[in-house]
Amino acid sequence: MTETQDSLDLRDHIRGIPDFPKPGILFYDISTLLRHGPAWRVAMARLARAIRPYKPDLLAGIESRGFLVAAPLALELGLGFVMLRKPRKLPGATVGLDYALEYGTDRIEMQADAVQPGQRVVLLDDLLATGGTMGAGIRLLRQAGAEVPAAAALIELTFLGGRGKLDVPFESLLQYDD
Repeated sequence: MTETQDSLDLRDHIRGIPDFPKPGILFYDISTLLRHGPAWRVAMARLARAIRPYKPDLLAGIESRGFLVAAPLALELGLGFVMLRKPRKLPGATVGLDYALEYGTDRIEMQADAVQPGQRVVLLDDLLATGGTMGAGIRLLRQAGAEVPAAAALIELTFLGGRGKLDVPFESLLQYDD
């Protein structure tokens, strides 16, 4: 990265949208980052630098914004990409995991042959909040036989404590404390 790229503040390319999707929530919108080519390139280069030491064989992304992070990063690192999706969204045989949310449950699935036992898979999403979905993704990958050396996201909402609910090292480019 050049000096200018190293000093680029990615926060300048994240838009906060108040009261979305419901009142009292501040939504961190990455679409403004995605549409700014040079900043998006810097974000991918920084994530690549953070992920490389974990020596992944594959990257996995959580539906749907996690795909936007994991797929180009996999390309940057010369790796394959695996999708973790909501139920009934993938063709063929799938494996899945039900997990608890603050108010109810959800499910995440992947194709049964997406990972091979022993493969090192780093899990990515756009944002880490409470850690529920990321934690479920890690458990699902392990259930399929993968080793999960780390997880990462562009943004971390530190005030929600999601990192503390993960049992793997976690990397994030931007941290918001409120």
